[in-house]
Amino acid sequence: MAQFQSLIWIMNLAIILTLLLNIQLSSACGKAEYRTGVECCPMCSPGHRVHKHCTEFTVTSCVPCTGSTFLDEPNGLTACIPCTNNCDPGIGLTVKQPCRPSSDTVCGTLEGFYCLDPTKDGCRAAQRHSSCKPGQYISHTGTTSTDTVCSDCPGKTYSDGSLTSCQPHTECKFLEIEPGTPWLDSECGVASLPTARVRAGVLIGVLFFLIATITGVCLFMRRREMERREIVRTRQNSDPQIPKQASPDQEIPMLSGGTGNNSSPRHSQGLHIL
Repeated sequence: MAQFQSLIWIMNLAIILTLLLNIQLSSACGKAEYRTGVECCPMCSPGHRVHKHCTEFTVTSCVPCTGSTFLDEPNGLTACIPCTNNCDPGIGLTVKQPCRPSSDTVCGTLEGFYCLDPTKDGCRAAQRHSSCKPGQYISHTGTTSTDTVCSDCPGKTYSDGSLTSCQPHTECKFLEIEPGTPWLDSECGVASLPTARVRAGVLIGVLFFLIATITGVCLFMRRREMERREIVRTRQNSDPQIPKQASPDQEIPMLSGGTGNNSSPRHSQGLHIL
């Protein structure tokens, strides 16, 4: 029994010594060092990785991150981390800052979106700002970090949902056809008395009527005059003895074709142009 208790005591002592040794080893490395085996090696700076660990006689060998990889903190890693390149416009994201050896890609929000999952410098997911309904106004405009806030319009005001404040309903002076609603303005009727616009329309109509009438009369008189001249010209061409200079208003005398009663019927008639 005494031997068994001695064995237990020895095992407990070994465990305690192991813990003390681990604590001593871990506390031996500084904040800017990392442990490899029994050595505490200097860490590589951001944007660099470990190429060769330090030894008792050499320091850590570091090389820059290449390609689409990065390390944004002092480290003892032998490989850089792949950059995040998924700033997907489909979820409202855009590239705010491209990937660098010392920093990952930073995504920002597109215009009209706000961030749902913010990170230290950017955003991992975004959502489109809410749209206010007709009858509501925008009480707080959406930002890159907050959604739009909508509020209902109070009585006798309206908004189509795109306004930042509700507008008062129009007060009709003569006739209200449709009363105003939270989403539409009042609809007013035309005044019972003739307005200046109506009077102007009547005057313009009368003026056009007078102009058309005068123009028609002038055209009619000109046409009659041309017809009379054409009749005279026709008569002159058919009977050369009619004076050429006879005006349309001049009475054309009877022409005698011979002596006695042998005159032609054509010569026995006179022409009077009306």
